[in-house]
Amino acid sequence: MPSSPQTPVFQLQTIDPERYRRETRRSSLIVLLSFAVLAMNCATLTVHLFDDPQQGSVVWNLLGVLLGLLITALLVRTVYWSLPWMASARYGWRLKRCLMRIGNAMHRLERAEAAGDPEALRILRFYHLGVDQMQTLEGGGRLDDDTDPLRKRVLASLHARGLVPEQTRFEAHWDAHLKRLPAAD
Repeated sequence: MPSSPQTPVFQLQTIDPERYRRETRRSSLIVLLSFAVLAMNCATLTVHLFDDPQQGSVVWNLLGVLLGLLITALLVRTVYWSLPWMASARYGWRLKRCLMRIGNAMHRLERAEAAGDPEALRILRFYHLGVDQMQTLEGGGRLDDDTDPLRKRVLASLHARGLVPEQTRFEAHWDAHLKRLPAAD
């Protein structure tokens, strides 16, 4: 299938790694502080409302903390997620989800690539570019296309077929393609 004109599931963007790390640290700190405040207040509330002085309050404290965790998760998904200061964390989370989907089918993709499947080539190239970007954003080292045999082979196959090597979009139809790849023998 050729690249789809429909909206991609994910598009790699050019992001300054320092800005990404600064913004993800900030958003993580805000979520952590939200959890701390909610957990302490919920633990205090559950102890105040349900504590039996003769049995101790450990269970009520624990339930209050778990309630704080649940409220924090809901707060992140319903309120924080769409706010501008969560953009970098949201981008990183979505990129990692795409890479995980591909990684879960890596053996099948490598077999399809070896059999000459052009969609497998595109998906693998997106994966390599996505991994490179994630490693750059998080401050790790990058793999070189010339030193990794699979990367080198994928890039050469893309060039040989006249396909664009800059696969920066995770296309919507790739999920279905990944599911259709035959399982290991």
